[in-house]
Formats: sequence, C-alpha cells, structure tokens
Amino acid sequence: METELIAPCGMNCNVCSAYLAFSRDLPKRKGNVKCKGCRPRNKQCAFVKKRCGDRLMKAEVHYCYECDDFPCEHVRKISAKYEKRWGVSFIENLKYIQEHGEKRFLAKERRKWKCEVCGGTVCIHNKKCYDHEHVETWK
Repeated sequence: METELIAPCGMNCNVCSAYLAFSRDLPKRKGNVKCKGCRPRNKQCAFVKKRCGDRLMKAEVHYCYECDDFPCEHVRKISAKYEKRWGVSFIENLKYIQEHGEKRFLAKERRKWKCEVCGGTVCIHNKKCYDHEHVETWK
C-alpha cells in the first residue's frame, strides 16, 4: 500500500474498486470507472475538492483534519455513506492518521484488507481480492 493513495478526506484509495481495477489493468466495462487515485490524478479529493474552497486545491492542507472546519459537512456526509455501506469511517481514519501517522495507518489497513487466501488486497466496495478472484465488474 502506498501513502500517496490516502486521500485528503481519509479514503484509502489502495482498497478502492476503481483503483484496484486500474492497477490490475482490468478491461474497461460499461458503467465501471478506473482510477489511479485522487492524489496521483492531482484531483486532491474526488469527494470534497469542489466543496471545500481553495485550501485543498492550493495544497494548503494535506489532510482534511488540518482544516479549522474539520469535520465539515462534506466529510461527515461521505464518511456516513461509507460507514453505512462499507463499515468504514473517513473521520476515524483521519483521526487515526492525525494521532499515529500515515505509516501506522497503512500498517493497520494492510492487516485489515489482507486476503486470507493469497495475501493480496481485498476491495472495500465488493470485498473481492483482485489478485486471485475473477472480477468482471468492480462496483
């Protein structure tokens, strides 16, 4: 897992279905997006970038927890969506990173998303391991 794939909002792009499809060069499928991650695309954050003003786009903050408004309405909203659908809180991710740092966060994430069969990475969205399971669609 790569540090540059931790988005400002707390999303770990290393386990995102769109990133896993991109990184494994899966064939494009209708309705499925492939992505190399928010930071590598220089988009900063797919979820909150347009809503947070200039601070994120001008790289005045690296993570949303550095903002005076943290957790803002936008981070709370996307975090709630991910908590409900996939059991992951971006706010808790950011608090962990703030307290323990990126390296410890990624170590924890590696353990959490490690495939028990092959040691690959399990996807947050569909719970599949893209290293040994056949993936037709990655939504």
